[in-house]
Amino acid sequence: MDGTKTDVENRLLGGATYRSLGEQQLSPAEERFEKGRRTVGLFLAPAITLIFLALPLSIPPSQQVLGGLLLGVIVLWITEAVPIPIGGLIGVALIVVFGVAEAADVLAPFGSSTVFTFIGAFILAQAMLKHGLARRFAFRMLSLPGVGRSTTRVIIAFGVVTCLLSAFVSNTATVAMLLPTALGILSVIAKLLQDRGLVEPGFDPTRLRVGAALMLMLAYGASVGGLLTPVGSPPNLIGRGLIEEATGERISFAQWMAMAAPICLVMFAILAVVLLLLNKPEIRRIEGVAEYVATERAKLGKFSVAERNTLIAFVVTVSLWIFPGVIAVVAGTESAIYDTVSARLNEGVVAVLGASLLFLLPVSWRDREYTLNWSDAARIDWGTIVLFGTGIIFGSLLADTGLAETIGNSSADALGLSSMFAITAFAVILAIVVSETTSNTASAAVVVPIIIPIAVAAGVNPLVPALAATFAASFGFMLPVSTPQNAVVYGSGVVPITTMIRSGISFDVLGAIIILLLLPLMVAVVGLG
Repeated sequence: MDGTKTDVENRLLGGATYRSLGEQQLSPAEERFEKGRRTVGLFLAPAITLIFLALPLSIPPSQQVLGGLLLGVIVLWITEAVPIPIGGLIGVALIVVFGVAEAADVLAPFGSSTVFTFIGAFILAQAMLKHGLARRFAFRMLSLPGVGRSTTRVIIAFGVVTCLLSAFVSNTATVAMLLPTALGILSVIAKLLQDRGLVEPGFDPTRLRVGAALMLMLAYGASVGGLLTPVGSPPNLIGRGLIEEATGERISFAQWMAMAAPICLVMFAILAVVLLLLNKPEIRRIEGVAEYVATERAKLGKFSVAERNTLIAFVVTVSLWIFPGVIAVVAGTESAIYDTVSARLNEGVVAVLGASLLFLLPVSWRDREYTLNWSDAARIDWGTIVLFGTGIIFGSLLADTGLAETIGNSSADALGLSSMFAITAFAVILAIVVSETTSNTASAAVVVPIIIPIAVAAGVNPLVPALAATFAASFGFMLPVSTPQNAVVYGSGVVPITTMIRSGISFDVLGAIIILLLLPLMVAVVGLG
């Protein structure tokens, strides 16, 4: 490692996600592992696809081809044999080449509002990072009494903020608005490590364990907090609607919160403990942080015009994201005004409008210089946008070809499910597995309609199994495509895919256990079913 001092801010300012081995600072052992992992993927992906296609399965050819290609793409994603977005694009191209669906139908999900949420939010984040607003927010959070002295407290406090916000704002929007502050906090900690001589001069700030813990807390905390209210996450509304349609039972806003609160609280506590154990921060106590923060805040001085404009764009965007949640609390999710507001203030449209303000608010009107220019915006992580677009495509095709339904029904038949516990366990496992390769919204939309008839056929009230599938749909933690928030934090370049998989497996298992044990109990306590 050379002795050149790392420019921490520049290193964290985008463009660090999909790096080749030559672009990373690896130890000899890490380099051997990475070369082996990527080489294995190049051969394993096509081998698994061909083996699956050769199996004598009694399912429609389109489902078998889709299944084989999806397995191959998952191998490419996990091994990073090619950059992760390219792995998804290879799968999408082969879906069309092998005739699973028409090109226009396959590519249509790239127009999803979630994709535009990413574009707008990433542009806003770029402005916050460029003009120092994220750093200002980070210093403000670190200066809170008792918080900034310990990396553990910083991560937990950040997780609490994320959870509470995501209960009323969409998970994607919550993570998008907090990502710049998280990067700002990481930048402060990294510079503190650098100034104290606790890291080598040329260290890579994107490979710090404290950064991985902070980013994963942001993504996973939003997933957990999103369960707290019916409007916290799209799967909640989908599951609640399908349950009402099937059983005639309406789950009120208050009933949902009473049922979900203990589950969220337990999951968050486990999240904090396990994340900090798996990604143990380089330092526990941040000595002298009060003095350091005070000095750095003094250097920032007053708000610049660019910071003020960025803050205006940010506040407008966040306010419009929050507004439908406020209407839901006041008027209810069944009201006409909520339907109108939530449809008009689509989060993707709001994100794009908010980002557009950065190109309209001037820094110098005389010079026609605006808050952000296109060359800045072009630096956002387009790879993550492409990656999530391909994830949505696979989710849509799982539903459209009937492969998800085939998997669900054949598994249920093979397992001979008949008891409430067995059907609920199957619902949780199926929802998590499907959510790992598609968005949580797609997982709920696919799995809940499969589980309800299985429960009815077995003579079991479908309320608990369907609710379990709804909750579990938000508990896909392993891959960047599992949830939009996973994709957003992966796009920061601070969380290696292997770290996300290792942490994600732990929470998939723990989340499933919590839902299985606590959900039936809370349904009974609240008096549902």
